[in-house]
Amino acid sequence: MTEPRKLIIAIDGPAGAGKSTIASRLARKLGYVNLESGAMYRALALKGIEWDASFDEEAPLVNLAHNSRIQLEPALGGNRVLLDGRDVTQRVRETDVTEGASRVSVHPKVREWMVLRQREMGAGGGVVMEGRDIATKVFPDADVKVFLDADPVVREQRRLQQQHLRGVAAESPGELRERDRRDRTRTASPLAPAPDSLILDATRLSEEQLLRQIENLVQQRLKK
Repeated sequence: MTEPRKLIIAIDGPAGAGKSTIASRLARKLGYVNLESGAMYRALALKGIEWDASFDEEAPLVNLAHNSRIQLEPALGGNRVLLDGRDVTQRVRETDVTEGASRVSVHPKVREWMVLRQREMGAGGGVVMEGRDIATKVFPDADVKVFLDADPVVREQRRLQQQHLRGVAAESPGELRERDRRDRTRTASPLAPAPDSLILDATRLSEEQLLRQIENLVQQRLKK
């Protein structure tokens, strides 16, 4: 019996909408790899911090990117993030790196480099990739496209809870709103749902309800 083709599943949305949790759970259920595009931008931002690079200047950041090796390794409880062979999983979740990643991501040439890496990592299928522009830029031909959104107040509360659980300094509501503004207004691949994305409002839906709707979409696609 022929095995079903492994799909490329794209989940986009703003910070705090729940896409990381949903993508991780969905990948485990399907036996797929969960590729976090945000973790890749955070790794580059961390290198920028360590090298004292300006987040406002594109050329030095592109040079850093071309001289960086960013890997995501599946592990219990989520991916390990490796930067040039060094485990930076915990460090990239801290507030200064998160803020830096948002600033790094506005540069078009940085995004071009990231998109190429992400396409290489997901080209064979069997991946759930989450981010801000996966369905619109990285994999516009993804088999399944989902856009998760939620009320800003709810997203702020979720981010506070996530950061508390991780033991990192909390991101203020103002910082999250500024990150939203940058994501939605940047010139290169602004945050927006693809025309053919399933748009889900996670404000009142539980994780189980969200997962069920996405799994139904995946099953429909596999049947085709």
